Amino acid sequence: MTSRIIAVDPFDLVVFGATGDLAYRKLLPALYHRHRDGQIPEVARIIGCSRRPMSDEAYQKLTEAALEKFVPADEREPEQVASFLKRISYVAIDATAEKAGWPELAKALEGGKDRIRAFYLAVAPDLFGIICEGLGAHHLVTPKTRVIIEKPIGKSLASANALNDSIGKVFKESQIYRIDHYLGKETVQNLMALRFANALFEPVWNANHIDHVQITVAESLGVEGRAGYYDTAGALRDMVQNHILQLVCLVAMEPPGRFDADALRDEKLKVLRALKPIVDGDVDSVTVRGQYKAGASAGGPVPGYLEELGNDESNTETFVAVKAEIENWRWAGVPFYIRTGKRLPSRLSEIVVNFKAVPHSIFEGAAGQLASNQLIMRLQPDEGVRLWLMIKDPGPGGMRLRHVPLDMSFAQTFKVRSPEAYERLIMDVIRGNATLFMRRDEVEAAWKWIDPILEGWANSREAPKAYTAGTWGPSSSIALIERDGRTWHEEGA
Repeated sequence: MTSRIIAVDPFDLVVFGATGDLAYRKLLPALYHRHRDGQIPEVARIIGCSRRPMSDEAYQKLTEAALEKFVPADEREPEQVASFLKRISYVAIDATAEKAGWPELAKALEGGKDRIRAFYLAVAPDLFGIICEGLGAHHLVTPKTRVIIEKPIGKSLASANALNDSIGKVFKESQIYRIDHYLGKETVQNLMALRFANALFEPVWNANHIDHVQITVAESLGVEGRAGYYDTAGALRDMVQNHILQLVCLVAMEPPGRFDADALRDEKLKVLRALKPIVDGDVDSVTVRGQYKAGASAGGPVPGYLEELGNDESNTETFVAVKAEIENWRWAGVPFYIRTGKRLPSRLSEIVVNFKAVPHSIFEGAAGQLASNQLIMRLQPDEGVRLWLMIKDPGPGGMRLRHVPLDMSFAQTFKVRSPEAYERLIMDVIRGNATLFMRRDEVEAAWKWIDPILEGWANSREAPKAYTAGTWGPSSSIALIERDGRTWHEEGA
């Protein structure tokens, strides 16, 4: 089976923060893959922008180094790499200065006023408004211009509104693409296909048949080089407010009337607004925050968070578990257990839909214990879908039941390279398809749910619960789910 490649219209893509980690690790390799697959027109241009003085040739060498590090050798054909590098130019620009580089950027964009123009702001959020103001002041925004905004979009509802206001002074809402790379993952989109393209699941996708839902986003690494940023954010802001709440929305939303950007985002917004507020005393009873201490990983001993931070004291959480509830008819009484953390035993992201047990077993005890059906959607690694069912164990000797999976690995099933999330999302921006991007009111609704939790933690005298690196978080996160008579799904279970 081969993937169908649909070329996009001619465009100019300007990447602010072009020498940063995101551009180096993700954006440049993603653009190379789209070039290699023939999706980018020959006339399309990629312009890197950063404060560092650099020639076009020097930036092309930096790009080539990124491809050597993050693109497999068998996918780096010399002629493809060479033709990709010819697309790339560089402009040194200081976004905080009125004339430092802006005229040069305008010159680099000459001749492309009638084509699609996209500005990717792979920079710190405090530069979003400044860059947008500069783009407007130097008349670089055309009717076909889009701006791509990376998280974090604020640190609270108030700061998110201020940030969105500053961008909105220059760009219309329809021109703003707030990117969440989780929504570009193949399995996330397949969740919509499973629900809305099959008659099998939707009739049982409700509180009558589903016992609970678990969402886990686990990282085996620590904060690495992001300690400075991470200590001002924490796991709740960094992962739950955006990535995980978006996954909750896709699991819980009603079927949209049609598959387009606003219809889909309207339904996601309803889920966010239906989340039961976690306020006052509820914060202590349905949330857990933790912070890793020194432990071990597969590579040997690892330091604790405070050691990586280089500080003796910090109440920033590196682990969060929350019992969330959605107050509507479809989901009343169905808890959504979500957890995320750093320095956990393995790197994985998955959604586990746990169905209710059969109301009565007709089998004798010797047949074995009945286990509930589970639908597991693995986002990373090894993207795929697994449906756990009860079947008879083959062979004579009576009825013996086993819990076994129907397993669909995307890599094994489709035998094609699955594009990375950023590849898909950047091309969606060029197409003007905002389906997988967050609208402003979604961001606001998410912060309205998150802010009271942050406030409750701030008012608490308790520090985050310590957990040893290489474990599944503090013991209180296990108690959070087990006091309801349930257990966390673990990898390999």
